[in-house]
Amino acid sequence: MSPLPAADPLAPALTHLRAADATLAGVIEAVGAFDLAAPRPGEAPPADHYGALVRSIVGQQVSVAAARAIYLRLVERSGGRTPTPAEVVAADPDELRGAGLSRAKVASLRSLAEHVLSGALELDRLEQLPDEVVLAELVAVRGIGAWTAQMFLMFRLQRPDVLPTGDVGIQRAVQLAYALAERPDAAQLAAIAAPWRPWRTVACRYLWRSLAITPA
Repeated sequence: MSPLPAADPLAPALTHLRAADATLAGVIEAVGAFDLAAPRPGEAPPADHYGALVRSIVGQQVSVAAARAIYLRLVERSGGRTPTPAEVVAADPDELRGAGLSRAKVASLRSLAEHVLSGALELDRLEQLPDEVVLAELVAVRGIGAWTAQMFLMFRLQRPDVLPTGDVGIQRAVQLAYALAERPDAAQLAAIAAPWRPWRTVACRYLWRSLAITPA
């Protein structure tokens, strides 16, 4: 449950990954150093876990630019802040859709708000819970799937050993790095990543980065 370490304490992770997997060692060398604590490109992280989940739901299946625009319209309705769970539940769904949200996303935001208000999802204690428990609690919310929950673990909670086997970017990066004929399925990816434990998040961060320097 410990978060990712800062740049200097990250050395043990990189030492392990280089020794465990020669191919990944080449990826790490090619990518070079970068700040793993930095937010994803184009994303200013919300101040709290609830806001981060709202932002994740808003951003599903749309471009970064579209997600940012919709999120800004949503927070403008609440005076420049993320609407509280009570405000989401009380809001007219059509008004929320006016910010650019689909019906499915409005339903997801309401489900998140209801889980928080009922106490079924206690956001303040997520940092103390094991990864698998956090995943189970998050996917119980309508519209939050495994990928969204894994991104929350990796980028919000900074958990060091998460492997999003369904992420197309990771699949593509592994296909290129390991010279596979096709993108690996979940089982194949898990097998390739087994030596990376307990630093699979770190490995994935490098693999994502590698796509920017690898010809398509």
